Amino acid sequence: MSSCDRFPEEVCRKLGNYVYRLIDPRNGETFYVGKGRNNRVFDHAAGLPDVDEGDSQALGSKLDRIRTIKSAGLEVLHVIHRHEIPDAAIFEVEAALIDAYPGLTNLQGGHYSSDRGPMNHLELIDKYSLPEFPPKPEHRLILINVNKLEDRFDRRAIYNLVRYCWRISKTRAEQAEYVLAVVRGVVVGAFKPARWMPAKPENFPDIPYADGSEVHRVGFTGEEAPPDVWELYVGARGKRITDAQLKHVQNPVRFWRC
Repeated sequence: MSSCDRFPEEVCRKLGNYVYRLIDPRNGETFYVGKGRNNRVFDHAAGLPDVDEGDSQALGSKLDRIRTIKSAGLEVLHVIHRHEIPDAAIFEVEAALIDAYPGLTNLQGGHYSSDRGPMNHLELIDKYSLPEFPPKPEHRLILINVNKLEDRFDRRAIYNLVRYCWRISKTRAEQAEYVLAVVRGVVVGAFKPARWMPAKPENFPDIPYADGSEVHRVGFTGEEAPPDVWELYVGARGKRITDAQLKHVQNPVRFWRC
């Protein structure tokens, strides 16, 4: 890495916190959004390991893209999108930028993206006018974000999205009595898992995209929760989560009492 590919010390001091984008020079596509200080942007653009991403799986997609760019004889482009960001605002700025660029290689969504991320006016009305999810639920629950849902009243579609597949402990998942599907902070489905299994094609023959690439994750087979449980947690149009202990931050999965 050449000396011009670093910020001088005096510039680092003035930049403070910043949010940046990594860009593929072959098509101009932004493929990663991150936050940092000092020369972190240069390290990421060069594909150097990050101490904050110790899990090699977390690095995979981003590093694969960088290696492909470099193998084409090119260098990753980068833009400092905003700098001198106060500590209290850095997560929100990063999250807003992540939400603005779909298809990123970021392993996780933006901070509180599922709760305060992009919504249309109907989703906002529902979020703030629907009945509240019961505080301190009596059951052992797993709450899972399924934000790719197109029709939140299609119970079959909700079931297929929420059951496949997640990077969680199978042993811990088996303790849950019910799995709840959440869209933008609203619970839209409740299901009783019968069996948790590795995400192998033979375990999920009815999932067309179960191609064996997610065998380190698990999914479940089951059925809709009994009517009284569905009414308790979902109701007619969904119930909005207000308890901070149950809200999703970055991880799409939340456990309750299990």
